[in-house]
Amino acid sequence: MSAAWRLRHPRDWQSLLYLIVYPVVVVALWRGGFSWILYGLLLFLTLGMGVINHNHHHVRMWRGRLPNRLTDFWLTLLQGHPACVFWPAHGCNHHRYKHGQKDVARTYRFWRGDTNDALGWLMHPFEAVLALYPAIYAWLGRLRRHWPGVWGYCLAQYGLWLGSWTLALALDPVKGFLYVIVPQLHGLHWLLTTNYLQHAHADGSHQAHQGGQLSYARNFEGLVNPLLFNIGLHVAHHEHSRAHWSELKRLHDTEYRARTPETLNEGGLVPYMLRVFVLGLFVPRYRSQTMNAVGQTTHWRDGV
Repeated sequence: MSAAWRLRHPRDWQSLLYLIVYPVVVVALWRGGFSWILYGLLLFLTLGMGVINHNHHHVRMWRGRLPNRLTDFWLTLLQGHPACVFWPAHGCNHHRYKHGQKDVARTYRFWRGDTNDALGWLMHPFEAVLALYPAIYAWLGRLRRHWPGVWGYCLAQYGLWLGSWTLALALDPVKGFLYVIVPQLHGLHWLLTTNYLQHAHADGSHQAHQGGQLSYARNFEGLVNPLLFNIGLHVAHHEHSRAHWSELKRLHDTEYRARTPETLNEGGLVPYMLRVFVLGLFVPRYRSQTMNAVGQTTHWRDGV
């Protein structure tokens, strides 16, 4: 095997496993009929596709250019959206501004203001898409003017995505919708709601980075991390965006757990959601309290 086809980090064998199993499950459902067990596995794997795409764009998976580009197209096909948009939506925006007032998808920007509840969680993907796509289109326009080769590369991903949906529906409209489009939309919803889970009621002001404390994001320390590539250790990831995902637990344990306010260090993701989004509907003490000094005064009308 040439050096180009070697993984940069051995732990990405877990990523490769998910990338291989996902289409196998789709084919098994398509040919063998509906199974709750397989469909549940498929929905879980859609979460993995978004996280793998996220990780691949922070730290490229392979040593060589060709396998990395092929992985971009494979992720586009499996995720149901062009892999390239992670750069303008996430790298140039979210990681640059860290939930601050210039972050176009900051959770406190939208019509309900600074929230952390079930409705806000459900609505955030739709609000975020409306906020992010003007920035994505502007980025594509700059690519067309200044880097037409990169622009063509991104358009090829759009073509693959739309072509795959068209082909799936043409082969069988019901199976294409049930086994391809719905799971991918499920994964994209969770990909965007991750921003809400990690940042709602965190501090979006400049004070979030002062005094050694980092209060702009929430960490989750439960089972979500071994299953989904340490996605819950968000402060360490923000502070070390070029660190491989396998390194985040060490960084979190040795430095960033202590630098994150106690109220933003959570255990399991599911217990957190049940406590805040379900029990919080009926018992006020289970609701989270905002740490955001600017959230109640910043809405979508204020622009970027």
